[in-house]
Amino acid sequence: MGTVNNMNKNIRLVLVSCCAPCSAGAIRQLVNNEIDGVTDFVVLFFNPNIFPMSEYNKRLAEQIKYCQECGAKYDVLEYDHDAWRNAVRGFETEPERGKRCTLCFEYRFRRAVKYAQDNGYNAIASVLGVSRHKDQSQVDNAARQACTDVLYLPIMWDENLRVKLNRESDFYRQNYCGCEFSIRKV
Repeated sequence: MGTVNNMNKNIRLVLVSCCAPCSAGAIRQLVNNEIDGVTDFVVLFFNPNIFPMSEYNKRLAEQIKYCQECGAKYDVLEYDHDAWRNAVRGFETEPERGKRCTLCFEYRFRRAVKYAQDNGYNAIASVLGVSRHKDQSQVDNAARQACTDVLYLPIMWDENLRVKLNRESDFYRQNYCGCEFSIRKV
């Protein structure tokens, strides 16, 4: 079960998601009302970092398909890869989990904050750190920097559930985080 240390019992949550394999467990926990205090949630797909566009479209299609299967609300924000590249400009050669990733997370969380405020949500959580390509503490720190006007909840999602759902699924699985600067050859 996911946990959150928060006394608020009326959490309207924006779940920042990168892909269906990473978000499956979290979405299932939220749909099943397993996160204490969350009364409403939406899965937010805002990933202008994903490149090329064909990769973005595959991940988006899987995310939408899974949300629809679970009966979860979702929203998709603009894909502006040029704006994202400007946000990480000068850090293109940073290694995976380096400063570029921090800037990328902050950029995406700031946009999630705007979305939350514009749509009546009061908290943000994410699955951006569950991938083996990422560092959860780096994601949490970036979120705390960006989420100054809404509550950031560093929920500890049920990893066993995520793994189980992934084994049972036919999700499209990628072999890199999505960033054009971290594409790995298999």
